Amino acid sequence: MSRPPGDPSNSGEEEFTVGVVVPAAGSGRRMGGLAKSFLELSGEPILMRALRPFLKHSGVREVVVSLPTPDAESPPAWLIEADQRIRVAVGGETRRDSVWAGLQALSGTLDVAVIHDGVRPLVSGDVVDRCIGLAGRGVGGVAGVPAVDTIKEVDGDLRVLATPDRSRLWHAQTPQAFPLELIMDAYHRAFEEDVPATDDASLVERVGGQVVMVESSGKNLKITRPEDLDLAELMLSRGDGR
Repeated sequence: MSRPPGDPSNSGEEEFTVGVVVPAAGSGRRMGGLAKSFLELSGEPILMRALRPFLKHSGVREVVVSLPTPDAESPPAWLIEADQRIRVAVGGETRRDSVWAGLQALSGTLDVAVIHDGVRPLVSGDVVDRCIGLAGRGVGGVAGVPAVDTIKEVDGDLRVLATPDRSRLWHAQTPQAFPLELIMDAYHRAFEEDVPATDDASLVERVGGQVVMVESSGKNLKITRPEDLDLAELMLSRGDGR
């Protein structure tokens, strides 16, 4: 995939010190109550597949995985023994809580913080590099794909209120990378003001931070339902995944 000429992640070979936060404390209700990130994909835990592109990045110094309390107190050996940079934190009831727990566990001297869902096992190293490159230059870098379906805005009774211009809409994914101070400030203020969030970039936008989309692909899917796991298995069997 070619990068736009004006994409700041295109320029230079600078390296930034990076911390990675991986929220993986979800309840797995849509997977029958199973811990999604611990499920195996082609013989390997989904979580390990999600971590691998970051562990390969030379700038990554720390990786914090937010887990449910029982798993954080007794994490699986395959996780903590995989790489000395990996640590665990106790996640919270919401994604926002789990990300904040992970961010607080990072060293304050890092340049960049990256947040990546523990159930996105097929993200490419190129997308990781480009998001980190943008964050190292002072803006947020967010993986995503342009919307291909028409989007409808509805009210509580499902009556259509508006049809936004599809050409301006993107589906946000992860990784989402930011200058460390910026994302820490955004989360601190979100907790002070009790602002909910399912997307890290939205909190950065609230505090005036600039965010740039990084084109990813549909292969960077989030495993939330059994059929998503089946699709990921199919991608790997066809050589479409990593």
